Parts: sequence; structure tokens; C-alpha cells
Amino acid sequence: QVQLVESGGGLVQAGGSLRLTCAASGRTFSSYTMGWFRQAPGKEREFVGAISWSGGATYYADSVKGRFTISRDNAKNTVYLQMNSLKPEDTAVYYCAARLGSGLEDNPNNYPYWGQGTQVTVSS
Repeated sequence: QVQLVESGGGLVQAGGSLRLTCAASGRTFSSYTMGWFRQAPGKEREFVGAISWSGGATYYADSVKGRFTISRDNAKNTVYLQMNSLKPEDTAVYYCAARLGSGLEDNPNNYPYWGQGTQVTVSS
């Protein structure tokens, strides 16, 4: 089992950048595929991106491709979401999630472990 804690959210102007961090507990962090999701008020939880256990493969939603980058440091049990060129429509609570297995899944139902989320607000 793994426990996840996100940090790094905040208020930023459109065009700005933020880096979110997800810290994981447990000695088997490198066994997990990690995903980032977001949920805006009144909307369903939305896939942002995922990274393989080794960090060698990533997969992004079209809405963030070219602006967001996921990376991980298995030695620090940490995964990052670098967000650049932020837009007001990126405003949401951002969650990291973990799953065992190698697939870069975009369905939140395939991730059994979740953090509590961190708020990102982008002003116009």
C-alpha cells in the first residue's frame, strides 16, 4: 500500500508556472505507475497525465500536452507535475494517484490510491 500527499498548489496568473509535488510513503514506490488528475467545481475528475514506474514513459491529456511535464525521483519517493503556460481553465484541485502495473491508464477507476489534492487557481 502507498500513501500520497500533494503540495505546491496556489494562485498564479495566466501564463505563469507551478510545480506540484506528490510525496509517497512506502518502500515499493518504484513499483507504481503514477498519475495526475484534476477536478474543477461541478465537473468530473479529469486525467492530466501519467508516468511509468521507471519514468521512461509518459502520457498526457491533449489539453495539457506541451505545457505540463511529469517526472519522478524514485530515490525520493516523489513525483512532480511541472505546469507551464497556465490558463484559467487549468483551475482545479489536482490529485496524484498510484496503481500497480505497467499501463499508463487515463481512467481514474484504475487507480486505487489517491492523495488529498491541492488547489490550483489560475487568474486571468
